[in-house]
Amino acid sequence: MEKPLAEILRPTSLDDMVGQKHLLGKDSLFRKVISSNHIPNMVFYGPPGIGKTTMANIIASNANMTLYKLNGTSASTDDIKQVISEVNSVFSTNGILLYLDEIQYLNKKQQQSLLEFVEKGDITLIASTTENPYFYVYPALLSRCTVFEFKSISSDDIKEGLLRAAKKIGVTFEEEALNKLSTSSNGDMRKAINNLEFIYSSLKKNEKVIKKEAVDELIIKANISYDRSEDRHFDNLSAFMKSLRGSDPDAAIFYLTKLLEGGDLIAASRRLLCSVNEDVGLAYPQLIPIVKACVDSALQLGMPEARLPLSNATILIATAPKSNSAYMAYENALSDINAGKGINVPRALQNTHYDGEDAKVKGQHYLYPHDYKNHYVKQQYLPDDIKDAKYYVYGENKLEQATKEYWDKIKSEANKK
Repeated sequence: MEKPLAEILRPTSLDDMVGQKHLLGKDSLFRKVISSNHIPNMVFYGPPGIGKTTMANIIASNANMTLYKLNGTSASTDDIKQVISEVNSVFSTNGILLYLDEIQYLNKKQQQSLLEFVEKGDITLIASTTENPYFYVYPALLSRCTVFEFKSISSDDIKEGLLRAAKKIGVTFEEEALNKLSTSSNGDMRKAINNLEFIYSSLKKNEKVIKKEAVDELIIKANISYDRSEDRHFDNLSAFMKSLRGSDPDAAIFYLTKLLEGGDLIAASRRLLCSVNEDVGLAYPQLIPIVKACVDSALQLGMPEARLPLSNATILIATAPKSNSAYMAYENALSDINAGKGINVPRALQNTHYDGEDAKVKGQHYLYPHDYKNHYVKQQYLPDDIKDAKYYVYGENKLEQATKEYWDKIKSEANKK
């Protein structure tokens, strides 16, 4: 069976790769390191079809090491044990390079089995994943690796790749066909090549031009003006978040639609979870679990149905009252912590129940609030050097002001005694 065109055209050198210019610049640290004879442990993170596997193959082919390839979707514990068994064998005198694709599909125990050998340098690991490695890769293993984010490929770079592919198979493009084929791939080079191969296979024997009509027939979403690449990708995420914060439901829905139709379900979901906590917060805390439920539903449903719960969540956040008081309280506290303040916890709050002989005041003297009226008693909770610090400022919204009124009354009564 003939190989797919994307596999036939897979680059074999760094100079042939399309995209990832932030990693492959001539003077970039990444390029200098992988061009050396010392290959570090690495995790490549990013969406599919953008060059993670190709990059790993190029590094592996240039390394003077015994190469093993495993895929997390199919690798068993026995497969991993087989690789480990080759450590210090006559076949691995220059070390073992293990390329582990889709590492997120390996369970914790399987990932742990590699840890000892990666740590000692018996195995050099290059792993790739489409999921956030900080959530899916065992922390101790991840700490031994350097994470590199691979970004969606820009439309201009995809055009370059398509032109190379077209030259290889002996066809040309109408300009509109090339533009549409590149912008409709959502930053996925492999998808663009596969679409080209499909159209090429439909051409008549003497037909050598890819026309716009053929691309229109294949690409349902051809005119989506969203490109999951670098600046534009992050511009849309930023605009979505700021529209939610700015209480503009129309703009928020617009950017949500661009994100989802561009294939960015995960990023849209994360922005919604972030916004409801950062921007709505204590003004309407009941909304936090509601948005979480919407996001969970969306991730279970997938597209196109995911747009239903996420549209609900978007409009709820955009039209909800706003408060960032909890976020600012954290930032204010962090400022004192970074300044080295508040190191010593007050004696009454410590977990130690024995005082040394040099203690001037013996006994913990903790006051249990539930033993007092309104379940409140005044006592010092912050360390001595910041005992009067104020980090949380009640927001101006109805809920926080009602809470403030309640506690002002309770604490005022307690102070009179």
